[in-house]
Amino acid sequence: MPLVTVSDIESTSEKALRSYGAREWIAKSVARAIADSEAHGNVICGLYYLESYCLQLASGRVSGSNDPHVSIPRPGSVIVDAKYGFAQAAFERAFPLAVETTQKNGTASLSIAHSHTCTSLGYFTNQFAVHGLLAIGFTNATPAVAPPGGNTKVIGTNPIAMSVPDGVGGSAIHFDFSTSAIALGKITMAKAAGETIPLGWAVDSEGRPTTDPQSALEGALVSAGDYKGWGFGLLAEVLAAGITGSLNSLDVGGLKVTEGAPHDLGQFYFIIDPSTHHENFAARVNRVAEAVESQNGARVPGAKRIPKAEIDVPERLWESALLLGKGPGSTKSDTF
Repeated sequence: MPLVTVSDIESTSEKALRSYGAREWIAKSVARAIADSEAHGNVICGLYYLESYCLQLASGRVSGSNDPHVSIPRPGSVIVDAKYGFAQAAFERAFPLAVETTQKNGTASLSIAHSHTCTSLGYFTNQFAVHGLLAIGFTNATPAVAPPGGNTKVIGTNPIAMSVPDGVGGSAIHFDFSTSAIALGKITMAKAAGETIPLGWAVDSEGRPTTDPQSALEGALVSAGDYKGWGFGLLAEVLAAGITGSLNSLDVGGLKVTEGAPHDLGQFYFIIDPSTHHENFAARVNRVAEAVESQNGARVPGAKRIPKAEIDVPERLWESALLLGKGPGSTKSDTF
């Protein structure tokens, strides 16, 4: 596998997105997120998505030119209409105002409506932590998860992310996970590799546990922790679709399918300035972290994350990224 710098991943992604019609600032915004995912080992949300981004720009399924519209309907509530464009660009436009509003009011909410998939939700919550703010984020996705005891997809993998500031420009705690037993991308990657999947990830179309990725894709994923994970998935659905006015998971087409209606997904963030409440926030967080880290082999989620500067990228994936920079016609189908 070629060893590629994160800066080359970002510039190559930006070139590809621009060659398929994204405006410069929008392409830069999405490319930064792709590079960040790769730097932190989140390969599903990195270059793996670049081809579908480009092909959907070409088909019109996502807009690379619409300007997001940001508003504050009430004090403490920031809303941005992505206008069927990229979630990364919509967040970038709203972020400064969301930070300012939180610092002014002590708490705030940010809702992003009518956007393309945001892929890595924790990428966004972490940006608040860098500014000393605690953020909890929610989003939904194409239907993939059946209710406990069922066999029909109702909600998406519906991730939840939380980033807790460490007071020195980073995250003391950071997690980003799907409320399904596994991310859908893990299933598709297993299928592409000709591998089986563990029991407990999915059921087939009859509701029976399966180790076959194709049967899983024809059936449904299951929730992490059974009813507990199902409840958190519903929470994400209510906030991401209900509060933002975007589509329910049930009505969202496949995220990587080239043609079709826009994703029209939503993201919702609760943001808190810990300094509003008391001066001992860092001490309370550190108390927990110390108790965890004192145990050999245990760790606090996301603590001391160190991004890589160079990444081993699968050869075919990197060749595809370079080819996409030549514009429409350079690739014919979703390869990854």
